[in-house]
Amino acid sequence: MASKKDVEKTEDDTSSQTHRAPAPTIGLALGSGSARGWAHIGVIQELEKLGIEPEIVAGTSIGALVGAVYVAGQLDAFAEWVQKLEMRDVFGLMDITFSGGVVKGEKLFGFFREQHANPNIEELDKKFVSVATEMRTGREVWLTKGPILRAARASCALPGLFSPVRYDDRWMLDGGLVNPVPVSACRGLGADIVIAVNLNAQLVGAHLSHNSRQQAKTEKGSAEEHGIWQKVTDYFSSDGNSEPGFFDVVAASINIMQDRITRSRMAGDPPEITLVPLLEDFAMMDFHRASEAIEEGRRLVRRHAEEIIGWVGSPLAERVS
Repeated sequence: MASKKDVEKTEDDTSSQTHRAPAPTIGLALGSGSARGWAHIGVIQELEKLGIEPEIVAGTSIGALVGAVYVAGQLDAFAEWVQKLEMRDVFGLMDITFSGGVVKGEKLFGFFREQHANPNIEELDKKFVSVATEMRTGREVWLTKGPILRAARASCALPGLFSPVRYDDRWMLDGGLVNPVPVSACRGLGADIVIAVNLNAQLVGAHLSHNSRQQAKTEKGSAEEHGIWQKVTDYFSSDGNSEPGFFDVVAASINIMQDRITRSRMAGDPPEITLVPLLEDFAMMDFHRASEAIEEGRRLVRRHAEEIIGWVGSPLAERVS
């Protein structure tokens, strides 16, 4: 027969469990930023090492693509693939056109669909939203239904680079034009704590970095291959000592705009945690430098681990115990 002391202890334990605060709902806002967006992969992988798995993921542009792959459960395989990409591979996946943009994107996203699952967003375990911009009205559009890669592609229509996408009878442009770091989308889906990854704090002034331009000049192959390769790289690069090229002007203009919009949006609705990868020498088209960006994403989370744990609190302890 239990003693009075044992009964009181049991009641205290039950009371403690009953009044324990519910774990906060964690949202992850993955911002736009072209090639810098591979840092999102490292951020997510390192968060998982801390035991943190966001229930809500909102992505804009490259953030929508990485977020889509993550919530579909294919991030590690995707990370392995992008780290094998060389500059020639990147341009080989791009179908260059001058109709609405430089790259149609169909070849690239067709490859993604072949290599990765493409579930409907509403069927996923995690909540996901891809942020796009409606071309006719300039409205911010949250895509939360239908095939996930289609929604991500709609968010990646960066003016001057990727062609617009027709989505449910509306033309969509890059979500970074209206919401470069989609903190508000995380809030809208119910996030209590938002971890935001801002790729726009360091301005990018070119489509290809200096090192990438030098690498392009040393690419080997037949005379015909070299001629074609040189034409492709010339589209996206200019001599650093001459006047800026057309696409460099586009790159700089878009990044200045997105940086200012990001500051304004985040001032009005600040996330609890802001992570800023230090990738100053990354240009818009440096997708072949994935290993560097991913590692910076991992280092970034390690540098902010104490702050992250402070916000997430006891649920983190439960996850890693």
